[in-house]
Amino acid sequence: MDSSRQYEVPQTPRVISPSPTPSELSGKEGYFGPVTRSAARKNRRPPSPPRIDEDSSGSDPEKRARTRSRSPMLEGRRRRMSGLTALKKAGGDKKTELTMPNGTVNGHLSPAQANKNYWREMSRSPSPLGLIPIHQKWRSFIHRHEIPRKILHVSIGFLTVFLYCTGRQPDQIHPVLLTLLIPIAATDVIRHRYWQVNRFYIRCLGALMRESEVDGYNGVISYLLGAWMVLCFCPKDIGVMSILLLSWCDTAASTFGRLWGHHTWRVRKGKSLAGSIAACITGIITAGFFWGWLGPLVASQNHDENSFAFQGVLALPPSVRNALGLSFAESSITGYLALGAMSAWAGFVASVSEAIDLFGWDDNLTIPALCGAGLWGFLKIFG
Repeated sequence: MDSSRQYEVPQTPRVISPSPTPSELSGKEGYFGPVTRSAARKNRRPPSPPRIDEDSSGSDPEKRARTRSRSPMLEGRRRRMSGLTALKKAGGDKKTELTMPNGTVNGHLSPAQANKNYWREMSRSPSPLGLIPIHQKWRSFIHRHEIPRKILHVSIGFLTVFLYCTGRQPDQIHPVLLTLLIPIAATDVIRHRYWQVNRFYIRCLGALMRESEVDGYNGVISYLLGAWMVLCFCPKDIGVMSILLLSWCDTAASTFGRLWGHHTWRVRKGKSLAGSIAACITGIITAGFFWGWLGPLVASQNHDENSFAFQGVLALPPSVRNALGLSFAESSITGYLALGAMSAWAGFVASVSEAIDLFGWDDNLTIPALCGAGLWGFLKIFG
């Protein structure tokens, strides 16, 4: 008996395991499997970021971050949908906001007003291409080079030459321009009030329009107004020259500026030195053609030489001439020298008037007005 107790198997010792980790507490039925290194790394989580106070009652709504596309616009903030859409204050037009039954406005747009920006249905791209359907089909011919628009622009100059050669007087032409200006301007006002009319207008005349004119006014209005001003208030030859400079110099500046403008300096936004040089050269050639050949030929046939502000003579003002003690013959130039000086000044005026930005007005209005003022002022002093 004693010998059996000597060889008795001892009891299994009780082992106390350490406290289980939080990940091990998720085990089921009291079984905790082995934890590998990859599982341990996976269970390691970075420390939680500090809690964000979501109570915005005391914060400034202008300083809170918001998404750009779907959050309602706050009053006073502006957003540009594309390069062509005019900037408008949200809340400036109360008719476009959705009004709740209790009379409050939540800042969202009303579905009834969605069709006002109907051209957005054609293209949701932020690129300006897409506002006029025909510009999508003829991207190079119409959208990039504007060939139909340039043809119309240049043809006005040839029409002016034809009317001048047939003996039409300015007082016969500028009433017609004013008569055309009234219905064209009225049509533009109507199409901006009714999107159905605007859509029909764009589909009919889209090839002659720029996409900036979808939201703005047509350049034909400024063209007619500028031509009416110079024909109504300037002498005959000054008015004709101003329209020719608008028709031909502006087109030359646009054409050569698009071709070679990226190789030269920029005069201002949208205007390059290449375009300004092209406008100057075209103005010199146009003035030499008109005052050197066409004007004297037509004037001799119609016997209206006195209607010209430029009589082929340029002289210093009497006050300067008397101060220098020079005679009229000594202080004046005639013939081809005077024609060259007048042509050079016309080219300079055309180049400056094409490149300058006058209060953001359309250049179809500013070019003839500035050319008429520059040419007439020069002849008032030296003519």
